Amino acid sequence: MKQYLDLLQKIMDEGVDKADRTGVGTKSVFGVQARFDLSEGFPLLTTKKMFLKGIIHELIWFVRGETNIKYLVDNGVGIWNEWPYQKYLVANNLVEKYPKYTPEWGDKLKEFVENIKNDEAFAKEWGELGPVYGKQWRNFGGVDQLMDVVSRIKTNPNDRRMIVSAWNPPEIPRMALPPCHLLFQFYVAQGKLSLQMYQRSCDTFLGVPFNIASYSLLLMMVSQVTGLVPGTFVHVYGDLHIYNNHFDQVKEQLSREPRKLPTMKLNPAVKNIEDFKYEDFTLEGYDPHPAIKAPIAV
Repeated sequence: MKQYLDLLQKIMDEGVDKADRTGVGTKSVFGVQARFDLSEGFPLLTTKKMFLKGIIHELIWFVRGETNIKYLVDNGVGIWNEWPYQKYLVANNLVEKYPKYTPEWGDKLKEFVENIKNDEAFAKEWGELGPVYGKQWRNFGGVDQLMDVVSRIKTNPNDRRMIVSAWNPPEIPRMALPPCHLLFQFYVAQGKLSLQMYQRSCDTFLGVPFNIASYSLLLMMVSQVTGLVPGTFVHVYGDLHIYNNHFDQVKEQLSREPRKLPTMKLNPAVKNIEDFKYEDFTLEGYDPHPAIKAPIAV
């Protein structure tokens, strides 16, 4: 995954200091591309251990068109918890009592997550993120974009309109977080299926490795159900940044030598994109360096 380490180094060398919505501050560059040939292995970062369980369950959640965190919470995935939690604190005038990232904030978050898991009514009221990715993929103004694009790949592989967009301006105010990875396009040539994704806002230390693996996995899933071979995942970055409180973690990661990429295997019996389950994915040969923890900016 030299491509990813090159992104980190580029930001550290060339990035400009920018303020941002979260108040943390970033070092940022604009307009970069990276390419990942899936024939070389599954692009799961090896310079730190990745949370593959979270990547798989989030992607299944997107594909199913779900927008409530309960499915993720029930499966032990907490990557979306902070956004509805912060909304809950604001709505209940608890922000001053539980300042961000304090021990009290963390304890209250654990309580919030337990309520999501065990109280259906609470989950329905406070676990909803609004019309985020899954809603747009499966019901953008009544259009099931994901199933439409799968059909286009099968019936008209030269189509240049094989696009799924999560950027729906009228619905953005109702989203807990406007989509960062907002548009992707498929391309078929010589029996291979490739995928290009545009990401407007890119948390390079925490989010980008997750996004690379997620969209590579989506490419593999769509390739299987359309009878094609996975080709290249092309990742286009808008505002590519490192948060100011991630610099030490980035330096640690850049000091590590990448290892051989693992192999991802999908259950060949699955022929419908909606039928994939967590158990249908098997990762082989993954030997990463230890995990590196960093705070998420909300």
